[in-house]
Amino acid sequence: MKAQLRTSREIFFNLLLAYSVFSGALRIRAADWPQYRGSNHDGISTEVIRTNWAAEAPRQNWKVPMDPGLSSFSVSGGRIFTMVRRPVSGQQDQEFCVAMSADTGQESWASAPLGLADYPDGGVGTDDGPRSTPSIDGDRVYVLTSYLRLYCLNATNGATVWSRDLVTEYGSSVIAWQSAASPLIDGELIFVHGAVANKSLLAFHKTDGTEAWKGQSDVMTQASPVAATIAGVRQIVFFAQSGLVSVAPDTGSVLWRYPFTFSVSTAASPVVGDDTVYCSATYGMGAGAVHITSSGNQLATNQVWRTPGANMNHWATPVFQNGHIYGVYGESSTTLRCVEMATGTEKWRQGGVGLGEVLFVSGHVLVLTDNGYLLLVKPDPAAYTEVARFRALDGSQSSFPGLVRCWNVPAISDGRIYVRSTTEAVCLDVSVPQPVQPLKLDGALSGGSGGFQLRIGNADGSPLDTNRIANIDVFATADLTLGLNSWLKLTNPVVLANGQLRLDDPQSATTPQRFFRVEERP
Repeated sequence: MKAQLRTSREIFFNLLLAYSVFSGALRIRAADWPQYRGSNHDGISTEVIRTNWAAEAPRQNWKVPMDPGLSSFSVSGGRIFTMVRRPVSGQQDQEFCVAMSADTGQESWASAPLGLADYPDGGVGTDDGPRSTPSIDGDRVYVLTSYLRLYCLNATNGATVWSRDLVTEYGSSVIAWQSAASPLIDGELIFVHGAVANKSLLAFHKTDGTEAWKGQSDVMTQASPVAATIAGVRQIVFFAQSGLVSVAPDTGSVLWRYPFTFSVSTAASPVVGDDTVYCSATYGMGAGAVHITSSGNQLATNQVWRTPGANMNHWATPVFQNGHIYGVYGESSTTLRCVEMATGTEKWRQGGVGLGEVLFVSGHVLVLTDNGYLLLVKPDPAAYTEVARFRALDGSQSSFPGLVRCWNVPAISDGRIYVRSTTEAVCLDVSVPQPVQPLKLDGALSGGSGGFQLRIGNADGSPLDTNRIANIDVFATADLTLGLNSWLKLTNPVVLANGQLRLDDPQSATTPQRFFRVEERP
């Protein structure tokens, strides 16, 4: 009985310092950005970011030079992916897909040459390059080159898994200014747009590249297709030279059409909102909106409005929010505008953005101006209200001194904004710090050693985030009169089990009383 009472006393004293709190912050990993304009193909991020840029500017994680390209970033699994133009010894320049560390910007791999990097139709200049953005799905990267070669690459090392050549295999034509469309993944299929009779619209199985279906004679434009559920029906919407063409994803059967006049710069993707689809093209073509309704097994179209020669998007696709479209309008002289989706009525316009790009995040329109500024703008149809402005790119890393040309759409993932121009890139941290759960130190007699097994976990019982483990230290002492600096840091092996760290302390078996504390370094 005396031994049992002593053991109880030991347990009591061991738990005197059971709680230790680190008051800090932890960034929670959020959604990837796996395709052009995000996972839902609509330019809308579901993340919450900091918008108090005037008080606390975005923090630059890294900034690196880039080989030329108009491609945007996709983000998945701790890597970012894009397309560039590079010289090849003894050959004409080629297009490459590159993967970079999302944390450092360091290149992880570059694919083998994917095809000719030649833009003869009055391209953007010496910094011209691939226009298409890679699409990521699990451990695969999908790329459509300017000359219509579709590649599936290994996301770990860039090795080619399979490829299809739309020109050689299907007889597709390469349009002027080459292809700028990005491959679209939805479900188990990947969708691309070609230019040949009866097989312009194509779907392939993403696993092995086998053809799922082909059909229609609607010649491609520079616009990327989108996947959306409209009037309750999942569909793929292509913006062809004939206008909008919507098809069933599994079969390619046409669900509806909306005729629209073609321009050599039909490049902005369709925008979907409230069962209405908006499209636009420059050089006098204007814009239009068509409402889709369902009756039985049929979908019907009704033109809502059409503005020939007005409200033209060059290649920057607008975003839809609360009944309004926010985007960059115009050709050489451009403005940021708010247009009502239901009527086509312009609510306001604001200059100074150039041929920039737009996304939507955390209750704000995110604008990238073509000279490298990021703007946060309130989505308010009553007036233009700029909340914040930050210089993201300034040409300092460009191999073309003084050149800043930001026609590439940003990407948003894990509290970061990834921005590239034709020749450089930057990663900006705008994450919102999340409170860290206090740590709880508990213990019990261990099995055969007679000592203690310490258990460290979150005070609320939730599983411990594995990212915190490396910064957690456990200290022990037998004399509370000593200062904290004299406590011994335990180096015993730790095991993660059931969301808790567990550490055996055999020395407790031979020490009359022993005290413990846990600390977490920032």
